[in-house]
Order: sequence, then structure tokens, then C-alpha cells
Amino acid sequence: MKIVEKSKLWLGISALVILAGLIFTMTVGLNLGIDFTGGTIIQIDLGKSFTTQEIREITDGFDKEASITYAGEERTQVQIKTKLDLSERERKEIFDKFRDKYDLDHEDLLSIQKVGPAIGEQLKKQAVISLAAAAVGMLIYITYRFEFKFGIAATAALLHDVLIVLAVYAIMQIPINTSFIAAMLTIVGYSINATIVVFDRIRENRGFMKKGTSLVDLVNLSIKQTIARSINTSLTTLLTIGMIYILGVSAIKEFALPLIVGILAGTYSSVLIAGPLWAIWKGREKPRAGRA
Repeated sequence: MKIVEKSKLWLGISALVILAGLIFTMTVGLNLGIDFTGGTIIQIDLGKSFTTQEIREITDGFDKEASITYAGEERTQVQIKTKLDLSERERKEIFDKFRDKYDLDHEDLLSIQKVGPAIGEQLKKQAVISLAAAAVGMLIYITYRFEFKFGIAATAALLHDVLIVLAVYAIMQIPINTSFIAAMLTIVGYSINATIVVFDRIRENRGFMKKGTSLVDLVNLSIKQTIARSINTSLTTLLTIGMIYILGVSAIKEFALPLIVGILAGTYSSVLIAGPLWAIWKGREKPRAGRA
């Protein structure tokens, strides 16, 4: 199994995806949700089951990109999220249409919330700080448990996973909201576990390998010994999250989708990116004076 020898191929594939995402981000932009851009959230109790198509017959007249989600224990409530800063007249007009169609009372209008762009900017900063703090924490932990070069390679793999997920969202123009941030933090924790398994096996094998064994052979052997475990763990996790995505409501899908993409990217980076990066960097070390 020649993993390290093909490191340029693995890194090239990732670079192409990340580059495509960067191009889409610069030209089209990320599809930021209402949590980041600001807007209006309206929640109405319709008193009976409904379909999103029924709701869009009303909301499309105001915003065709409005997000429609179910709410309430019996899913009889609708939550409408729009990036538009609706005026009081527009909000009243929307509810009047729902009241006429579903024979509602004024009490059925449960809430109207306006999300300001200042709150969106604050969320962006908090998201970046959270991801940065997680990465620094991982770097410190892995440096303490293994060595600094292992920590840098693992952190680079985590950055790879984040950029891949962002690239997919930019290319497919999937809305980014607070659920996405929570999923990204989950991905960072999941990905580092798989990377640590590979690094731990590399450290163990270093103590048993014969003198003169190359770093390339060491990393290839360690990956070969752990690849089945990494793939099987990811497959079982993806099976569960995939069913949640298929059967879940919109709010659950918003959390499950980035997890699916992130787990795929994390498995890729743990097996094909982290180990080869460490071997390349470690191989460039200059021998210490006096070492035979």
C-alpha cells in the first residue's frame, strides 16, 4: 500500500476542491442564512398538519427563498425565516393571508422576531473564535502526547476538513447557519480521533521497526494497519447520520448534512493527508550532530 508515495495526488485532489470553493466564494459568495445576515422569523400555529408547498403558495409572494420549517410537538406550527427585514405592514399582510386560508385567530400568531445584522456579525466572530480555539487546543494536546510535528500535521488535517466542507457549501450554495457551526465543531472532534489512531500506531511501530526503516515505510505500514478501523467507523457513523438526514425534519437535516460531508473529508484527511504530511516534514529534519 503506497500512501505516502502518492501524497501529491491526495493533496492535489483536496487542493482542486478547495480552490473551486474559493473561486465560488469570491465570485458567487457563501449562502449565509438568516442567523448571519439578519432578517425576520415568523412562527404561526396553523392548528393542523400542512405541507411546505402550501406555505410557499403564500410566502413566495414575499420571498421565494424563505426557509420553511415545522415546529411544535405535533408539527402543526410553521416557522418562516426570511432574510428580508419585513415592515410591520408586510408582517401583518402575511399573517392575514394565513388567517384567511386556515381560519386563524390573532392568538395563533405565536411570535415575530427580527434578527439584526449586528447579531449576525457577532455570530461570525464567535464561530471563527470557536473553531480557532478548538484547533489550538488540539495542537497543544497532540504536541504534549506525541510531538510538535504530529500536532501541526493533525491541525493541517483539521483545517483541510473545514475548508472542504466550506468548499462544498460554496459550490452547492447550501445555506450556512448556526447548525452548520455546531456541526463543524463536531467534525473537528470526530476527525481528530481518527487522526490520533493513525499517529498512535506510527509511534508504536517506531519502537519495533528495524534500524534503517524509512519513514515512508513506517507511515504506510501504520496506515495499512488502521485503515480498516477508520473506514468501518466512518461507515457506521455515516449510516446513522444518513438515516437521520433522510427521515429528519429540515432543522435536523441542516445539522446532519455538514456532518456527512465532514466525516467523509475527515476520513480522507486522517488516512491520506495527516500521515503523509508528517512523513514529509519529518523526513526533512537535519540529522543531529554526532548521530550515526
